[in-house]
Amino acid sequence: MIALWILAGCLGLLLLLVGAAVLHTLFIPSKTSDYTPDPDPARADACAEKLARMVRCETVSVPGVDQREKFLGFHRLLEELFPLVHSRLEKTEIDGNLLYYWKGKSSEKPLVLMSHQDVVPAENPESWTHPPFSGDIADGKVWGRGASDTKCSVMAFFQAAEELLAEGYVPPCDVYLSSSCTEEWGGDGCPKLVAELKRRGVKPWLVCDEGGGIISEPIGGIHGNFAMVGVFEKGKADVRFTATSAGGHASAPPAHTPIARLAAFVNRVETHDPFRRRMPKEVAAMFRTLAPYASFPLKLVISNLWLFRPVLLRVLPMISAQAGAMIRTTVAFTMASGSDACNVLPARATVSANMRFIPHQGMEESLGVIRGLAEKYGLGTEVLSAGDYTPPTDIHGEAFRTVQRVIGQTFPGCAGSPYVMTGATDARFYQEICPNVVRFAPVIYGPEQMKGMHGLNENIEYSCLPGAVDFYRNLIAAMG
Repeated sequence: MIALWILAGCLGLLLLLVGAAVLHTLFIPSKTSDYTPDPDPARADACAEKLARMVRCETVSVPGVDQREKFLGFHRLLEELFPLVHSRLEKTEIDGNLLYYWKGKSSEKPLVLMSHQDVVPAENPESWTHPPFSGDIADGKVWGRGASDTKCSVMAFFQAAEELLAEGYVPPCDVYLSSSCTEEWGGDGCPKLVAELKRRGVKPWLVCDEGGGIISEPIGGIHGNFAMVGVFEKGKADVRFTATSAGGHASAPPAHTPIARLAAFVNRVETHDPFRRRMPKEVAAMFRTLAPYASFPLKLVISNLWLFRPVLLRVLPMISAQAGAMIRTTVAFTMASGSDACNVLPARATVSANMRFIPHQGMEESLGVIRGLAEKYGLGTEVLSAGDYTPPTDIHGEAFRTVQRVIGQTFPGCAGSPYVMTGATDARFYQEICPNVVRFAPVIYGPEQMKGMHGLNENIEYSCLPGAVDFYRNLIAAMG
């Protein structure tokens, strides 16, 4: 009888809590993120043509190869496209990497606008609808490698400066335009630019790089365009796990061969996540921002994290790999090696993985967890490269509020939200000298653009390009 009373009490409390959550949700006004670009056609065409010419200049970067001359060719194109920038700003070139200084009325709060020149290789070019370096303008899009990642934003902040210079504008603070040529493989280009700023004693107040963007339907069930601003990057490491044995002929295999142990280890990690799930405050803020735009069932869940947080932590990785990566350290197994013949047991077999570290379980702790698990399967662990997560930009601070205000000014009806950057950008190198680093390319990335990034048929809808130019114009003006 007592047990029944306890059960009834628990059910009653649960109903009360759910009722409170429903009531709270009913009082949240429903909103629509209805921003769609409507540019002057002539201006959009001019931006598209400039971007197309930049795409036609192939700038694939390769580790360990001196490609400075290739990038100097790209720089000559930039000088042709943006003559005022090159005649009135102080240009510094370091091994193909670019830094421009635009003197403002004050040096108190320097602004850095940045994005990279280099692009990834275009594999299977015969499968592309438009050749990968054609820069074709068709169907309302600019096609080709780099169109969306990220020559679009390079074009946009150069064009913003070009237009302002033509108007005789003097920025309220010093402005720097920064562009490396080694971002796609995590090279030393951006660190060289940061070292140059350190040598000059420059400490930027705000850095705006690529990484986020205006994302169409950022979460399934939430429709519209949303300005997703990355406020920190997860850490990352490349790790190799090794199993050894005496080798031998495959006709009489012993138990626990190297590949079997590696397979068991991989299966254990894939089926029983070894890392803690926790919702960073930036992700919670993202859900609060998106909640009014969701259908009622989803709004009920994400607007009442006080009740549904445990459920979300469990189901997010199953709903969305991107959302799941925002709440935990991840491991992706990417490479493997073993014997050179089918009938030979390997004396040494390996599997390699890429790890991404979340702040609540950073680099040292996460590597310790995976190393301990590997030891249970008799595996050695070798960390090939590693770096921890970056300090987050304060989402309640003046710099982030300034970016949000400029987003609202430039893209009316477009909600802005913080989010966690699960990939890596050059922006992380600026964290050493700047407390406010955001990752936001002010262009629209729909499903087609997201799929084409590093894949086939990369493109960008050029109707969004004038808005990107205006975002950088407005951000420069907002520094006053």
